[in-house]
Parts: sequence; C-alpha cells; structure tokens
Amino acid sequence: QVQLQESGPGLVKPSQTLSLTCTVSRGSITTDFYYWTWIRQAPGKEMEWVAAITFSGSIYYSPSLKSRTSISRDTSKNQFTLQLSSVTPEDTAVYYCARCDGGTNYYTFRTSDCGSWGQGTQVTVSS
Repeated sequence: QVQLQESGPGLVKPSQTLSLTCTVSRGSITTDFYYWTWIRQAPGKEMEWVAAITFSGSIYYSPSLKSRTSISRDTSKNQFTLQLSSVTPEDTAVYYCARCDGGTNYYTFRTSDCGSWGQGTQVTVSS
C-alpha cells in the first residue's frame, strides 16, 4: 500500500516561504490516474485543498492561494513539494499530503476522494 510522509520545518516566520516535501513510497507519482495533493487544516477550521500535481505533471492551485503557491515534483526521488510564500499567521495549520482520485480539485474536494494520506505536519507561522 502506498505511503506518504511529509517533511519540512515546523516553524516559519511571517513573510517567509514555507516549503514542505512529501515522499511517496510503495507507489509511483507518475503512474495511474492520481492527483498528488496538498491539503491543510487550520485550528478550528475545515480541511482546505491547497494544490495538486497529477501523474502527468499537470498542476492545479486553490484560487485563493494561487498567487503564493507553487507545487513541483522530483520524479527521481518520488517526491512532490509545496512552497507557500509570504506566509502569515493565518497559514498556520496541519499540512497533509495525499493521493487523491483523478479529477479531485478545489471545487469538488472531499476527504473521501483521497484514499492515502500522510500523517500530517504542523506548521506554525510566528515570529
């Protein structure tokens, strides 16, 4: 069964860039019709779809975060990476990487569309 693991700093200062990497094992990010996705959950709020990169390398962003977000992949390492620039305390959240069904996007996202999840990593934005 595919496994996902997030890594990155737990504390980021305001205005800096948050960078997280998801390492995928027991499965390839370039095969099958999956969308490799970043999702976050801020305290007291619902899950929020952030960005996705597909098996073929197509990229999709949340419309509200698009101007600050970049998603990329390293197929040689079977990893995909999220960068979120100009962070504020409102970006404080648990960030998850997940393997979601093809076609899952910001407008259609449901947690049940993502069959495999990383354990999540807490990111706090604070000076």
